[in-house]
Amino acid sequence: QVQLVESGGGLVQPGGSLRLSCAVSRSIFSIYAMGWYRQAPGKQRELVATIIRGGYTHYSDSVKGRFSGSRDNAKNTVYLQMNSLKPEDTAVYYCNALNGDSPRWDWGQGTQVTVSS
Repeated sequence: QVQLVESGGGLVQPGGSLRLSCAVSRSIFSIYAMGWYRQAPGKQRELVATIIRGGYTHYSDSVKGRFSGSRDNAKNTVYLQMNSLKPEDTAVYYCNALNGDSPRWDWGQGTQVTVSS
C-alpha cells in the first residue's frame, strides 16, 4: 500500500506564496506522471498540475503562470510552488501518481491551503 504524505499548507494572504511537498512511500523513479489535485469545499477534486518524469509539466488554466510543479526522484518527493495566491486557490491539496488523468493510488490526508486576508 503506497502512502502519500502532503505537507506545507497553511494560511496565507492573497498574493503570497507557499511550497507544498508530497512524500511518497515507494520509489517514484519509474512513475511516468505525478500530479497535484485540489478540492475546494463543495466542489469536485480537480487536477491542477502534472509533472512528467523527464521534467515536462502541465497546468490547469486556473493556475498556469502561478504554480510550478517539480519532483525529486531520489527523495521520492513531489513539490508544488504556489505564487500569487488567490482566495479561489483555497482548497485541500493532494498528490498522486497519474494513470492518464486519473489517480493511481489511495489518497493521502492532503494539506489545507487557505488564502485569506
